[in-house]
Amino acid sequence: MAEDLVLERCDLELEVNGCDHHTADLCRERLVVRRGQPFWLTLHFEGRNYEASVDSLTFCAMTGPDPSEETGTKALFRLSDAMEEGAWAAVVVDQQDSTLSLQFSTPANAPIGHYRLSLEASTGYQGSSFMLAQFTLLFNSWCPADAVYLNSDEERQEYVLTQQGFIYQGSAKFIKSIPWNFGQFEDGILDICLMLLDVNPKFLKNAGRDCSRRSSPVYVGRVVSGMVNCNDDQGVLLGRWDNNYGDGISPMFWIGSVDILRRWKKDGCQRVKYGQCWVFAAVACTVLRCLGIPTRVVTNYNSAHDQNSNLLIEYFRNEYGEIQSDKSEMIWNFHCWVESWMTRPDLQPGYEGWQALDPTPQEKSEGTYCCGPVPVRAIKEGDLSTKYDAPFVFAEVNADVVDWIRQDDGSLHKSINHSLVVGLKISTKSVGRDDREDITHNYKYPEGSPEEREAFTRANHLNKLVDKEETGVAMRIRVGEGMNRGCDFDVFAHITNSTPEEHTGRLLLCARTVSYNGILGPECGTKDLLSLSLEPYSEKSIPLRILYEKYCDCLTESNLIKVRGLLIEPAANSYLLAERDIYLENPEIKIRILGEPKQNRKLVAEVSLRNPLTEALSGCTFTVEGSVPIPPPRAGEEVKVRVDLLPLYVGRHKLVVNFESDRLKAVKGFRNVIVGPA
Repeated sequence: MAEDLVLERCDLELEVNGCDHHTADLCRERLVVRRGQPFWLTLHFEGRNYEASVDSLTFCAMTGPDPSEETGTKALFRLSDAMEEGAWAAVVVDQQDSTLSLQFSTPANAPIGHYRLSLEASTGYQGSSFMLAQFTLLFNSWCPADAVYLNSDEERQEYVLTQQGFIYQGSAKFIKSIPWNFGQFEDGILDICLMLLDVNPKFLKNAGRDCSRRSSPVYVGRVVSGMVNCNDDQGVLLGRWDNNYGDGISPMFWIGSVDILRRWKKDGCQRVKYGQCWVFAAVACTVLRCLGIPTRVVTNYNSAHDQNSNLLIEYFRNEYGEIQSDKSEMIWNFHCWVESWMTRPDLQPGYEGWQALDPTPQEKSEGTYCCGPVPVRAIKEGDLSTKYDAPFVFAEVNADVVDWIRQDDGSLHKSINHSLVVGLKISTKSVGRDDREDITHNYKYPEGSPEEREAFTRANHLNKLVDKEETGVAMRIRVGEGMNRGCDFDVFAHITNSTPEEHTGRLLLCARTVSYNGILGPECGTKDLLSLSLEPYSEKSIPLRILYEKYCDCLTESNLIKVRGLLIEPAANSYLLAERDIYLENPEIKIRILGEPKQNRKLVAEVSLRNPLTEALSGCTFTVEGSVPIPPPRAGEEVKVRVDLLPLYVGRHKLVVNFESDRLKAVKGFRNVIVGPA
């Protein structure tokens, strides 16, 4: 009778599997593979090798604390003669001396997560059990049968594998890109992402069901959307928008997701202070890319926060155009969310592809602060019955804005304001380039097109179907040159009279600092022209000077000033309103690499910034990989500092630098670095 098979060890073939599964950065000390694609293990036996005529090998793969075959979290399968597509299977690919090389396959719809793989070896009536390996299974956008399959290699590279990118801020007329390190393959991040799934309320309530449902990117995306904020769970980030960040870290200061996720784990899943929309979106992007779901960060300019689902944002103003009520319904200067690529078998055909997910806590969805996934195509078509949260996302890009002026007698008069259009310049980083891609057309049909009217009719968006009132007099806010932080500059109310009549009215101009979410700060410039005459068919530009000494102490970290013009014509009882948000440029951070970047060699960079202000700065630091204090630069002085960077691996890197001081907050710079072999 043959002696029992005795397993000496199992070789995880990390290098081969990591290369084949695009997980080389994760496979340094552990096995990480993607579902629906074969991977290899080599078994080394003591004494004799496997004999097909004598031995029977049965494998067991399990995930979660309560695995079962019924829920798909446990699979039992025997060594077979041929690979079986779409199922757990194992076949022999080579056999030499005491080694047995095996190829394993996994279903393209298997739950993702941490697995335990064991072997039951039977010889006659004898049997022995061995733990072969622990491995992590991820979504697979390279596998046509996977729900996250993308057929473009360039897009897979960008939306799954790329670890650095840009997020867009500023205003619709001055779009500002900030570099961000997503870092989804950095040390410990995969374990943190899996931990995030394991502390979500659905797992704590029913772990078996939750692990089973991790086969669906729709389910996982929705869980991640809820877990990136901490409003009703042990989520990652606490949001704050009041500029008081003394007991935490300002949202503007973060330059990547890695530090945030590591802090969350180190502090025992305690919330990290603080995040705002782009931070929530960027952390969600890191988690989803790490788990294998193609994901990108998206910015929507003039983004509406519609609480009562009437697709209408109403502002009530006094006779000077100042907003009166403390309304929670706002127009955010910009708002960020993520899009993830997946099929939607739960919806009608045609709704596969990009799905919007918004992890910023704004409104509850099915009792939880999360939003999405909702097909971007459904938003474009005005199909508001589509899961999940279509009305809220539709309003973010399509809500109408109405301004009411409350007159002395208490009556309300509707003002004309053509300067504020919701849902502009929807932006994401281009594939394979550091440029911005405008994806507004994915969310909206061209303005005034028959398709747009059909979408609005389908969404019952009645306000948008009414023709806009025209008066023949128009006003918009124009800007001059040199709108840099620390400078004085001019803005202009440009008024056009397209009628054959002369118009006389009062012009009120006001500039106030503003946060990106629409919260107004103090005034920093005003002008009141009691009698302004407009000749027939004429144009006028009225300047307003905005002084640094007026805005320096009240400018928020958003670097935004809102300029408002109100033209009142008493004779016609007409109110014409124009607004514009102005972004003030920060000084440029210059980054110079000293020497030739080589693999595993410490890299030295020279980082510099010129103080643009008329006063000295204090409390200055550069942040790269840790905080680097620098001497405070005097007015107009340039400061330079050398920083030692961690050894980098071969490839293209984005070196991200942040500058912080008492007067200049969150000035970001970046440089692409190509690291060659040693």
